[in-house]
Amino acid sequence: MRVISGTMARRKLQSPPGFDVRPTTDRIKETLFNILAPRIYGTDFLDLFAGSGQIGIEALSRGAESVVFVDDGKTSNDYIKKNLEMFTGTDAKFEVYRMSAVPAISRLRSFGKKFDIIFMDPPYDKEIERDVLMELDRNRILKEDGLIIVEASSKTDFNYIEDTCFEITREKNYGTNKHIFIAYK
Repeated sequence: MRVISGTMARRKLQSPPGFDVRPTTDRIKETLFNILAPRIYGTDFLDLFAGSGQIGIEALSRGAESVVFVDDGKTSNDYIKKNLEMFTGTDAKFEVYRMSAVPAISRLRSFGKKFDIIFMDPPYDKEIERDVLMELDRNRILKEDGLIIVEASSKTDFNYIEDTCFEITREKNYGTNKHIFIAYK
């Protein structure tokens, strides 16, 4: 696992051992950031279920203005902080929160935070993305022209999205998983 492009290109990233964290493969990460390339520079980026922090770190490397990392695991947070050490001495702006995604969203709103891009990669097949999207709908921390990307199992159904202020704008399938791109209606 490595940073694909930007100021920290080719730097290696570490991930917690075991199966609690399921890192996005370099190939899928590269495809995602090729899609996001025109939007990423200067953005405020939220990485929910951050794991090792690799998606948010890729965003920082490619010019995101700031990244907030959220993960409720102690080990994951330790790895996120370790991986962020590569930005020591740079102008990179980031924050790391050790908490679950749903309460983090209301806390970020209480701090007045809004994001251009929100990425989430929750555990597959547990319908967690539904709870998070409903919380995002209630708290409106996505900027008006912002984008939410959900990495999910290819079996995940998003039919409930019509009950929110969001709509699916794009879907990219990779076989066993997919990225769903969501924006305001």
